[in-house]
Amino acid sequence: MTKYIYSTLALVFLLSCAEKEEVAKNWQLTKAIPITGVNAIGMAVTSEGIWLSDGDHNRLVLIDDEGKTIRTIDSLDRPMHIGNEGDVLLVPQYGNDEVSIFDQGQKKALVLTDSLDAPAGVSSYHQEKAIADFYNNRILYSKDGKEFISFGKEGKAPGDFYYPTDVQITENEIWVADAYNNRVQVFDKKGTFLKMIGDDQNMNAATGIFVGATELFVTDFENSRVLVFDHEGALKQILSEGVEKPIEVIQYQGQLLVSNYRNSQLLVFDWKEIPEGKETGEEAHDHDHDHE
Repeated sequence: MTKYIYSTLALVFLLSCAEKEEVAKNWQLTKAIPITGVNAIGMAVTSEGIWLSDGDHNRLVLIDDEGKTIRTIDSLDRPMHIGNEGDVLLVPQYGNDEVSIFDQGQKKALVLTDSLDAPAGVSSYHQEKAIADFYNNRILYSKDGKEFISFGKEGKAPGDFYYPTDVQITENEIWVADAYNNRVQVFDKKGTFLKMIGDDQNMNAATGIFVGATELFVTDFENSRVLVFDHEGALKQILSEGVEKPIEVIQYQGQLLVSNYRNSQLLVFDWKEIPEGKETGEEAHDHDHDHE
């Protein structure tokens, strides 16, 4: 009987270890959705579906999961990296130096006491708002959505910008795609520089960013790839399959969406087990990759 008990305990222990053993996973291309006639620059997800900013055609386009156009908002002036507060869209218009708010079909301008020069990206987090002010080489940030502070100037030193294109507010930080310095910079909510990510990866135009629960995704436009980092800046994966001039990346319903600017496609990546024999040097980073 004693031997039987020990054998049973040993079997339970082994099964428990097997269950705890982590399976190597990474982001893998699942499909490419055609978005015919749309050169998507920015993306935002509302209850209606996926909104794309089509700057080349001066409009916003609402699509379904198959890429079909549901409706459009026209007569804009080069909308860029859009944001949203639930179903309310925030639209930076690069051409007329304005950030517009679309709420239930009604349009109004975000009121600022300062003038913008080609706003390229906007982010919202609860009441907070941030704007990437492209030609002014700075970020505007507001805790209440009304009173804004400004930080940054043209340059290459930490805290400086060379044409910021995208911005995202998280719980404690502000993340900026410092496009032509080829890096991402992170600041606290007073505008104090905290850290730099990707400056050692030979990026060529870091145009779009998305900060997930554990990962930072960066579109490396001219190199036709998306870089995946942890929040401390360690490179985890490089996505290049199907990627051609990527300009924006977001997470949506557990998937990763990447907009290919030139060939009018939306790429869908899923977090999946790495097939045996398919692991590359780039994918080897993912063994210890925490993912939520």
